[in-house]
Amino acid sequence: MWQWALRRVETLLLCGLLMAGGTAQATLPDAVQRIKPSVVVVGTYQRTRSPAFVFMGTGFVVGDGTLVATNAHVKLRQPLNTEQFEMLVVALPSKGATGAIGDTMREVTRLAVDEQHDLALLKLKGGAPLPALTFSAAEVREGQSVAFTGFPIGSILGLFPTTHSGVISAIAPAGIPQARANRLDGQLIRQLADGGFAIYQLDAIAYPGSSGSPLFDPETGQVIGIVNSGLIRSVREAGLTDPTGITYAIPATYLQRLMSEQGGAP
Repeated sequence: MWQWALRRVETLLLCGLLMAGGTAQATLPDAVQRIKPSVVVVGTYQRTRSPAFVFMGTGFVVGDGTLVATNAHVKLRQPLNTEQFEMLVVALPSKGATGAIGDTMREVTRLAVDEQHDLALLKLKGGAPLPALTFSAAEVREGQSVAFTGFPIGSILGLFPTTHSGVISAIAPAGIPQARANRLDGQLIRQLADGGFAIYQLDAIAYPGSSGSPLFDPETGQVIGIVNSGLIRSVREAGLTDPTGITYAIPATYLQRLMSEQGGAP
C-alpha cells in the first residue's frame, strides 16, 4: 500500500512540475500582449514631405495615459519645421502586414527632458488617454530575467513591435573612463564630471530604433527601466552589422522622478 501511495505522490509532484513549467513558459507571451498596446512609434509628420512620416525611435505610455516616455537622444533636440507644418507625433503601428502607420497617429509636445539621464517626456495633445504601463516596486537584481519591446531598425524592417529578452548582467556606472581622450564625447564628459550614476547592463541585443523601449519584468509586465541604445554607440563599441550583445538601460527611478517633477504620478 505504501508503495502505491509513494508512486501516487511522485505522479502528483511530476504533474505539478509540468504545470508550473507550462505556466512559466506562458508568462512572457502574456506580458508581451499586455505591453504592446502601450508601446508607440516616435517620429515627425509633415503632410507635404515624402515620406510624410519619419521614424525616430520608440516610446511607451505612462502615468495617466497622456504621457509618453522616450530617450532625449531620439532627435528631440532638433527644432521642428513649423513653417511647413511639421509635427512631433507618436503612433501605434497598424495591424496589417506592411507595418505601416495606421490611424492612431497623435500629435505630442515636448513636456520635459532630462539630459543627464537621457530621458524625455512627451505630452499627448487632446484625444482619449492611451493604456499606460506601470512601474515595478521590486528590487532589481543582477541575474534576473528581463525583456524589452520596441521598433529596432524600424525605418528599414518596418514598424512591427519586436521583443528581445535577456538578463541583467551587471549594474554598472554610466560613465566609463576611456583609454583614449578622442573617445570622450560631451555626454560622457558630463557624466564623469557629475560622478556618474548606476545603469543596467543587459545581456541582450538592441539596435538603433530600440531606444526608448520599456525594459520590463517578464513575469509581471511592469517597467523597471528604459532601453538606451544611444549609450552603446557613445560609450561602448556597438554597431548595426556587428553588435556586441551588450545593451544598457536607464533605471525607471529616474523616469519616475522626472514624472513627479512634472506633476505626473509615477
